[in-house]
Amino acid sequence: MLKNAKTLMLVLGLLALLVVACEQAAPAAESGSGETMEAATEEEMMAESVCNVEAPAEPVELNLIGWPFDIMDFYTAEIEKCGEVENITINAQMQDFTATKDAFRLAMSGGGESPYDMMHMANTGITEFGSVGWLLPLNDLVDKYRDEYDLDDISATAWAGGTIDGQIYGIPAVGNTLHLAYRSDLFEEAGLEVPETYDDVIAICEALTDNPDLDVVFTQDMSAGWAWELEFLHFIRAHGGDYLNEDSTPAFNSDAGVAALTQMKSVVDACMGPEGLALGYEAAEIAMNTGAQAMVHIWASNTVSMFDSEQSDYVDVIKFAPAPVAVEGGPRVGSAWNDFYTIPATTANDPDLIFRILMEALDHESMEGAADVGIVTRTSITKGLPNLPAASETMANGIGMYSTNPATSLAQAALGNHLPFVGTGEMTPEEALAAAEEEYIAEATAQGYIE
Repeated sequence: MLKNAKTLMLVLGLLALLVVACEQAAPAAESGSGETMEAATEEEMMAESVCNVEAPAEPVELNLIGWPFDIMDFYTAEIEKCGEVENITINAQMQDFTATKDAFRLAMSGGGESPYDMMHMANTGITEFGSVGWLLPLNDLVDKYRDEYDLDDISATAWAGGTIDGQIYGIPAVGNTLHLAYRSDLFEEAGLEVPETYDDVIAICEALTDNPDLDVVFTQDMSAGWAWELEFLHFIRAHGGDYLNEDSTPAFNSDAGVAALTQMKSVVDACMGPEGLALGYEAAEIAMNTGAQAMVHIWASNTVSMFDSEQSDYVDVIKFAPAPVAVEGGPRVGSAWNDFYTIPATTANDPDLIFRILMEALDHESMEGAADVGIVTRTSITKGLPNLPAASETMANGIGMYSTNPATSLAQAALGNHLPFVGTGEMTPEEALAAAEEEYIAEATAQGYIE
C-alpha cells in the first residue's frame, strides 16, 4: 500500500491543481481606481476577442470536441474567441482521450450528419478515422489559405503525420513525445547520473528503493491497456521489431516482441510494483510535484505544472532528459506525436468557415502564446519551456510515429487487451503476444486486411 502521508499529499496536490484552475478561470482583480480597472478590462477584452473571420450571413453553431491539457486548453480558448463574432456560436466539449474517441466513433458509425464540426485528434486517430472516410480531406483548403496563414511555416514532418495517401486530414497544432522528468536533488544526494539506458533506470530504482520519502522511484504509464500498448510500441521498435508486415500480417509476436515485453516487465518489477502500475501519467505528474516519486517517463505536454510553484513543491529541482534507450546504440524509447484539428467529413456547416476559424487559433500570433505552455508546430517559433531540448532530442532520435496502415488500430486493440497481464504476472510475454496475435488475425481477416 502507498504510504499514508504521501497518499494524502497526492490528494492535496490534486485539490491544489483544481484550486489553481479555478483561480485562473476567474477574472483577476486590478489595483487602482474603479475607472482604471474598467478601462484596463475593456482593453484586455478587446485584445483577447480578435478573430479575423467575417460574420456569416446566417447564424452558425459549431461544435468542437477534444481532450484537455495545457496547450490544447489554450487553443480551445483561441477558437472560442471566434464565438464572439456576430452569428457564430462555438460549443467546446472537453473530456478525456478515450471518451473523445469513443464519442466520435459512436457519432460517425451510424452514418449521417456529424454532430461535431471540429475534432481534436492525435496521430492514431488520423489513421483510424481518415482511413474509413470519416474526416474531410483538407488539401484544397490548405492550398487556398497557404499564403494567408503561412502554412509552410508548419513543419513538413507534422503535416506528414496528418496525411494518408496524399490526403491531408489534420492541421498540426502540437508536437509531443514522452521523455524523462527527474528530481535532481535526489540524484545528487545519491551520486546518480541521468539514465541513458533502461539498465541505468533499473539501477537508479534499486539505489533509491529504500528512500522513505518515495512511494515509487520511477513510473511509465502502464495503468491501462492502451498505455501498455503505447510503451510496447516504443520497446519493440527499439529492439528492431514492429507491429505489422507490409501485407498487414502480424509481426509483433516475434523475438523482438518477447525481448521488449521481457524488458518492460523488468522495469515494472524493479521500479513500479502494484502501486506504480496504478499510476497514470496525470497521477504521476502530481506525484512528481508532491515529492512522492523520483523520476517519470511522461508526456512533454504534461509538465507545465512542474514549472509552477503554485502547483509544484519542487520547481527548482525537477529537471528533464531525453527518453533512455532500450538497447545500446538503439533509438530512444519515445515516439513522435502531433495533435491535430480535423473536420468531420459529414459536417453540416461550411468547411471553409471552420477551417478559417481553426487557422485563426493556429496562426503565428496564437502559436507564440501557445509556446509558453507546450510544443508548437511552426518552425519560426523557437522559444519554449525548459523541457523543449529533452523533448526535441527524443522526437528526433526516438522510434518515430505509428504506421499509417489502417490495420494498425486492430493491432493496438489486440495488444492492449493482453499486455497488461504480463505486468501482473498472469501471462508470460510469449502467452500475451500469442493471444494478441490470434485476436488480431481474426479481426483483420474479418475486415479484409489479410486473407
